[in-house]
Amino acid sequence: MGAYDDIIHLPHPTSPRHPRMRMIDRAAQFSPFQALSGFGSAIRETARVTGERIELTEDEKAVLDEKLRYLCETGGEAIFTYFLPDGKKDGGTYVDAVGTIKKIDPLEGRVILTDGTAIPIEDILEVEAPILGQDL
Repeated sequence: MGAYDDIIHLPHPTSPRHPRMRMIDRAAQFSPFQALSGFGSAIRETARVTGERIELTEDEKAVLDEKLRYLCETGGEAIFTYFLPDGKKDGGTYVDAVGTIKKIDPLEGRVILTDGTAIPIEDILEVEAPILGQDL
């Protein structure tokens, strides 16, 4: 005879005051404990890859200046590929902005697009005019 044979077949006790807990709530009590909160996000941040800025030669800078001047005069839409520095670690990534030049601010060294996007001229890698179907 076992130690619990006298109670093993009795019905499960039910409280008259407290409703029975849902299975999903009961399971949540046993979910894993995260002792190192923020550790997962720190690992993801460390694993995130950033790229290095590409430095243009003087000839490439001169060609880029001509393209910007031409677009400013003609008002054509273009794709601006520029370096966006990462806010949390060294490096960054290259992104594209599509728009029309509103003005070039020589004091701040920025190209201002009609949608308000301000791109530092030193960060621009390439300018393409999709309307023409080719590079300027």
